[in-house]
Amino acid sequence: MAGGDVTDGLVRVGETVRRPVGPHSPLVVDVLAHLERVGFDGAPRFRGIDAAGRQVLSYVPGEVASRPRPEWIADENRVASVARLLRRYDDAVETLGIPASAEGALGADPPGTPARVAGPPTLVGHLDVTPDNVVFVDGEARALIDFDMVRPAARTEEVQNLLLWWAPLVPRPDRPEVLVDVDPFARATLLVDAYGLAASDRARLIDVAENTAARAWFLMRDRAERLGGGWARMWDDGVGDAIRRRQSWLAQHRTALVRAVGG
Repeated sequence: MAGGDVTDGLVRVGETVRRPVGPHSPLVVDVLAHLERVGFDGAPRFRGIDAAGRQVLSYVPGEVASRPRPEWIADENRVASVARLLRRYDDAVETLGIPASAEGALGADPPGTPARVAGPPTLVGHLDVTPDNVVFVDGEARALIDFDMVRPAARTEEVQNLLLWWAPLVPRPDRPEVLVDVDPFARATLLVDAYGLAASDRARLIDVAENTAARAWFLMRDRAERLGGGWARMWDDGVGDAIRRRQSWLAQHRTALVRAVGG
């Protein structure tokens, strides 16, 4: 089992997954424990710490869209199911509130970072709904995995992350080959409708998407310099340039995007 872009040391052991412990781990444990308590079945279960000091999580069977991306991520029925799964997660985790373990999860922004425009956080968002982190069973999104990026968020921040990966909100050269010819505006409409985003949130969703992209450049550079590892690899591979291209694309297509999401 390969780790994600920034997770080194991730391995499967039988019917469990072992993940390194980090500063984010207490919040992850609180989120997963809450999801289990409320009966949300779309996430792994936390099973403790092993002898090597790693988190032990239940293994979630199914298929994920590993690289190179499979053709089926273009399927609109699958895309809509991702939005419905994320809505179920957000509704379930919202009843947790913002736990004490989330203190400092946002951290201090590095110098120059634009301030958030999404408003006060209302839930602990997953915020990493990439094709690698959604498990499908029989063509339906059944579970979210990899909770390392969870942190306090507004629903608009969660949904813009969904659109980023699944519309996707990036220029054609930066899309996976199987998504080069899809209509990102139609898929954005499909996603916000399937999620059931409130009208008031739709009205500011593209503002949040633009703001998140602007913030991402500073945050990614800071993590690359401060944390190294996978963050540094991503920066060296050009993620900063990709973020700048995304910003330009969002600005160029702002009117069409606002119309697509019903803003």
